[in-house]
Amino acid sequence: MNTKKYDYTAEELELLDYVENQNPESVANVEAEKEKHRQIFIDNATKRKQVSLRLLERDLYQLRTKALLQGVPYQTLISSVIHQYLNGELVSKNS
Repeated sequence: MNTKKYDYTAEELELLDYVENQNPESVANVEAEKEKHRQIFIDNATKRKQVSLRLLERDLYQLRTKALLQGVPYQTLISSVIHQYLNGELVSKNS
């Protein structure tokens, strides 16, 4: 196997070695197994975790004002801004 073309992580190299050298066996019910893992992903991807953070009073006031103008709770606006930033949909003007 020629791994020089790609930058594989240690985990990827381990998986490649397993598939190529360990003779893995097929799962008995592939569709059920795929569905099980799809559900695990959905459950974990949609879990919400409560957090506490400290904001400047002025920033909180502005957040609440913008949220009110948009017709959403301010916590939803904060969550949306963080989500957009993490997904590259929201970037700094300095970037």
